[in-house]
Amino acid sequence: MNTNVKAWWLGHSAFKLISPSGKVIFIDPFLSQNPKTPDEFKNPDKADYILLTHGHEDHVGDTLDIAGQTGCTVVAQVELSYLLKKHGLKEDQRVEFNKGGSVSFDDFTVTLVSANHSSSFGGEYAGEAGGLVLTFDDDIVFYHLGDTNIFGDLELYGELYEPDVIAVPMGDYYTMGPKEAALCCELINAEIALPIHYGTFPVLTGKPEEFKDFTEDFCETEVVIAKPGEEIFG
Repeated sequence: MNTNVKAWWLGHSAFKLISPSGKVIFIDPFLSQNPKTPDEFKNPDKADYILLTHGHEDHVGDTLDIAGQTGCTVVAQVELSYLLKKHGLKEDQRVEFNKGGSVSFDDFTVTLVSANHSSSFGGEYAGEAGGLVLTFDDDIVFYHLGDTNIFGDLELYGELYEPDVIAVPMGDYYTMGPKEAALCCELINAEIALPIHYGTFPVLTGKPEEFKDFTEDFCETEVVIAKPGEEIFG
């Protein structure tokens, strides 16, 4: 795949991306307490943006610590952004938006779309869970589905945003298992799918190899099974 975007999967749902202009972006930075995150990625000292799908601890993760250390911008759904402010996030670091909305930064735009899941932070309601569509200027579209099960709007998102790469939760128990996740790939019709949200905890029993096999039965999307800390593309 031809792209100037660099990306690493850091275990669970966490990603580090570097935009073509060099901006460092973290998605759902559950790092320091993530048993799958390699040590060299657990305590980042540089970040320009943190993008959050929802408020659960295994997704917000180290957001407040990273934001406090780096001064980065934190982008989240309205209620979650407000709760992060209550817990110490500075006002000038907050960008809040909601479903269907897009915000642009430097050389990329992020759109918040639906996910079928719950959301809370610090024991408080944190709005609705979402997915994130990152559209890089004159480059790829990366769609992180967040935590979700299958739902019909995924086909619409495939038509609207035409993502090149999708990050798909398939560990079961809290999200989809491998077969539902594979059918999501058929609905979205991206070039590449990355399995995420599996193997971090014992209850997440979905196997990426099963996801790959089911996807090959359903559609032509290529499933790339990455190792945590491995550079996926770029």
